Amino acid sequence: MRRGNWEVRPLGGWMGCLAMILISLVLSVVLTIVINLLL
Repeated sequence: MRRGNWEVRPLGGWMGCLAMILISLVLSVVLTIVINLLL
């Protein structure tokens, strides 16, 4: 999948799975902190 000059390639195997889990964890923590600061 291409988006402008970036080539977005889904990661496969255990590395991709681990990366997705880590990214989702980090995003949820960051979003929780931002929401708490706003409220």
